[in-house]
Amino acid sequence: MDIGRLGLWQGGTWAEFRKPEVLAELEELGIGAVWLGGSPPADLKIPERLLSTSSKLVVATGIVNVWDAPPEVAAASYARLSAYSDRLILGIGAGHRSMVGDAYTKPYEKLVSYLDGLDAGGVPVAGRALAALGPKVLRLAADRTAGAHPYLVTPEHTAQAREILGSDTLLMPEQKVVLSTDPDTARALARKRLHTYLTLPNYTNNWLRLGFTDDDLAGGGSDRLVDSMVAWGDEDAIRTRIEAHRAAGADHVALQVLNRDKLGALRKLAPALT
Repeated sequence: MDIGRLGLWQGGTWAEFRKPEVLAELEELGIGAVWLGGSPPADLKIPERLLSTSSKLVVATGIVNVWDAPPEVAAASYARLSAYSDRLILGIGAGHRSMVGDAYTKPYEKLVSYLDGLDAGGVPVAGRALAALGPKVLRLAADRTAGAHPYLVTPEHTAQAREILGSDTLLMPEQKVVLSTDPDTARALARKRLHTYLTLPNYTNNWLRLGFTDDDLAGGGSDRLVDSMVAWGDEDAIRTRIEAHRAAGADHVALQVLNRDKLGALRKLAPALT
């Protein structure tokens, strides 16, 4: 599957980008894949709409939460879209304890059993990816999926992930960006988006492993943390961050544009990044 070197990550219903002419423009801009963030439903109806109204774009879920629906549902949805199997990636992940509740026990074992269910349902290894931050889940992604989709990471994490994954597994990190050279404006947008993640242990523990401190996590995040998680500046500054991920071993980088005019920012960024 050719997902290209650059993707677009967007949460919600994708209403802003769902029009066929906009999807065609994304293809012309060099976007190889669109990532549906925010735990899209396992019925895959949003991917189906995007696949049916585009011609080349790969559509990936980033991610279907394994606690939201059994693997049989996700597998049946994937089978329903078999005509698009060369452009569909079923990304799955374990989500967060605070959003799942008491059912959130033994998340690693849950991922393993979910992958077993996808095997039984006929979802090919080449058609699935795994949200992965720590070494154990990265190794699982290498063993049982086509690729890893780390979220909220640095190029240093990308280098560590590549070493764990080896050379045969796709590495597709997400990277938040703000096209603005004003530090106050850019960091305000970044902090607004990072606020929730500062309360989620999956991410905070990973940041601590990367060398950040409790002080970096306090007060809405230090400038060091914010600048590491969100690339901001002009086209050259953002290209530098994307190239750092690529140099560290990323096959594909999924941009999450935080500017209010996302499509307008992407029109300016894409030529510099592709």
